[in-house]
Amino acid sequence: MKSIKKQSVAFVLFLSFCFCQLQAQVTSQQIDSIVNYAMSKFNVAGCAVAVVKGGKILHEKGYGVKSIKTNEPVNEHTNFAIASNSKAFTTVALALLVEEGKLNWDDKVKMHIPEFTMYNDYVEENFNIIDLVTHRSGLGLGVGDLMFFPQGSDFTIDDLLSSFQHFKQESAFRTKWDYDNLLYLVAGELIARKSGMTWEAFIETRIFEPLGMDNSYASLASIQDSSNLSASHSTETGEMRIIPTFEEMINGAAGGIFSNVNDLSQWMLLHLNKGKYGNNFNSQLFTISNHYEMWKIHTVMDVNRNPRYNSHFAGYGLGWNLTDVNGNMQVSHTGGLPGMLSRTLLIPDMNLGIVILTNTSNDGGGLFSAVSQTILDMYLEMDDFQWIDKYSAYLASRQSGDDAATQKVWETVANMDQKAVKREKYIGVYEDVWFGKVEVFMKGDQLWIKCHRSPLLNGPLKHYKDETFAIKWEYQDMNADAFAMFEIGENGKAEAFTMKGISPNIDFSFDFQDLDLKRID
Repeated sequence: MKSIKKQSVAFVLFLSFCFCQLQAQVTSQQIDSIVNYAMSKFNVAGCAVAVVKGGKILHEKGYGVKSIKTNEPVNEHTNFAIASNSKAFTTVALALLVEEGKLNWDDKVKMHIPEFTMYNDYVEENFNIIDLVTHRSGLGLGVGDLMFFPQGSDFTIDDLLSSFQHFKQESAFRTKWDYDNLLYLVAGELIARKSGMTWEAFIETRIFEPLGMDNSYASLASIQDSSNLSASHSTETGEMRIIPTFEEMINGAAGGIFSNVNDLSQWMLLHLNKGKYGNNFNSQLFTISNHYEMWKIHTVMDVNRNPRYNSHFAGYGLGWNLTDVNGNMQVSHTGGLPGMLSRTLLIPDMNLGIVILTNTSNDGGGLFSAVSQTILDMYLEMDDFQWIDKYSAYLASRQSGDDAATQKVWETVANMDQKAVKREKYIGVYEDVWFGKVEVFMKGDQLWIKCHRSPLLNGPLKHYKDETFAIKWEYQDMNADAFAMFEIGENGKAEAFTMKGISPNIDFSFDFQDLDLKRID
């Protein structure tokens, strides 16, 4: 019996070896061809792509230019803002503190941050650390992001911690997924308080250094040599142009990291090997139990019912989106900031990882989606779905629809007699309990609006219809123009106003709809 068991084990190992050999092989040359075709279809200045497979780096390369001003080429070491792909670094940092006994995943946030608030007493007292990083707070999509979108505001961590009591509950606590950046910033503050160092210092010393991610930075301010830092580009106003690099405020736990595909290959290998890294993966950064905690569904999400991948579940782990594709688990995340869009995609059952970094809004999102899906389909041995052509057509259609909707608004504005508006009834100072003061005033002969705590949000108010005005912000790095809808009191003056985005595709971080501005002067 003993010898039969040995033979059986040997046979199983032989079959496993054969299966591995039968898996589709994708070459670096094929990836080149895919990316080069995508670069011809999408309006993107540059990108970088890495693929890891079977514990090794198969491909890492840059394409296009890192700046349309210098025309210097992107390479595998060129740094991009990885935006919300930073969130998984934050959850690893929390895992390390859990392993040191400084935290437990189910600790209440108020145990460690007493001044933390929420919209009701029950949620505030029961809100735990996992709630911070799983988008199940009961608050709406992107709530409060105007505190740091666009950059340049003066909000502090104290403002942030006290703000949640003022937000409107949108769903029952822990029942619905709504993406949230602010709570990740609270997680970053928690890491700082329990470790005795900033979130940025913790990420750089406890994660980057052991993994050998020597050319990665936890903040823009940490980059001393910017010679291989990609510029940010935007096509929001038509032609491609360079825009300021977004710099995170308060801390970078929601999206502050700058990295490159060479370093992120080590990051992908770490996760595909369940927390192990180094030569022969003989070092352990985090335990296997925390690996499974991070890749466990904590918040259920709607599954994509597209029959192509026969997906059955979808959810959010700790800094990762989780689903299944053709019987294989998929772990992924995207990131987006003005001029920088990225995607990380892992298929642990196939020991496969793909990361794509781009330096242009808006087409960068189409490129990272199309390229990653094309490479994935090749490994899944599926038919050519022509993802690049489909995403290119979809983006063009979406942009056309967006342009038509916004153009109609501005055509209406142009046809209004702006001088006939009784502008004095709108002039005054208004205040929102979490966003602060917003002022309406005359700038020359033009009615103007400015946000006191977010100075990039200022611009002319143009009468649209009734008591509604359209705002063309001076900030145009992203599509954020908005309506201001005034309420007129009995005295004939505006007493309050609310806001919403003009574009049907406005980024959710411009959460103007969460403002309730009341006249104070």
